[in-house]
Amino acid sequence: MTFKAAPESYDRFMGRFSRRLAPLFADFAGIDAGMSVLDVGCGPGALTEELARRLGGKRVAAADPSEPFVEGCRDRVPDADVRLAPGEQLPWDDGSFDAAVSQLAVNFMTDAPAAARELVRVVRPGGTAAACTWKQDGMQMLTSFWDAAKAVRPEAPKENKASNYRTEEELRTLWLGAGFDEVAAGELEVSFTYERFDDFWQPYTAGVGPAGAYLASLPAETGDAIREEAKRQLGAGPFELRGVACAVRGSA
Repeated sequence: MTFKAAPESYDRFMGRFSRRLAPLFADFAGIDAGMSVLDVGCGPGALTEELARRLGGKRVAAADPSEPFVEGCRDRVPDADVRLAPGEQLPWDDGSFDAAVSQLAVNFMTDAPAAARELVRVVRPGGTAAACTWKQDGMQMLTSFWDAAKAVRPEAPKENKASNYRTEEELRTLWLGAGFDEVAAGELEVSFTYERFDDFWQPYTAGVGPAGAYLASLPAETGDAIREEAKRQLGAGPFELRGVACAVRGSA
């Protein structure tokens, strides 16, 4: 899996959905004026930007293990405290924030339980932490790619390998195991309309995420065959694709 692509490549790939998801997720997490908030696994800053819009950049911090994404987030939200760090080792003191949030990241972390415990640590007692991931088979942009790949190459994965923590029950169990109280879970839904098929396909060619990395590993003719199969399934456009995220929140 690669998340070292240019931030603008990621934005064309997933940002179309994560920007729409960010306000819904911030509402779910109860983010409101006057709070201080940490965004863990911030990527190029879709959620960080939404937090800064609500709170002001100086009340927002963010962390990501990808250096290009950290630079992209700093450019997007220059007043925020954005640091290069994995979710499992956050460089802030105990009780530093009123809330901590993680959008579309915990299923890619090396040790999600350790990252959840870090969220407990950096949130003040009684504060809130929340996370969301795309629900298993709930992100049509991704399932469309993998369905086409499997039609061309039956040995291809059904979807990507980051399959943990993609149900409400898995996220709830993760949060309870970390020691959160008042744990609640739910679903958040967004959609995006692609005007042309190439708007859908081009971001995969930048090598972003598991799907882009998989495409980059294939011979050119195999990649072309997957492209044609995806176009056959989706059409030339316009077409709308839906993303359903499962989310969890709890009190530290």
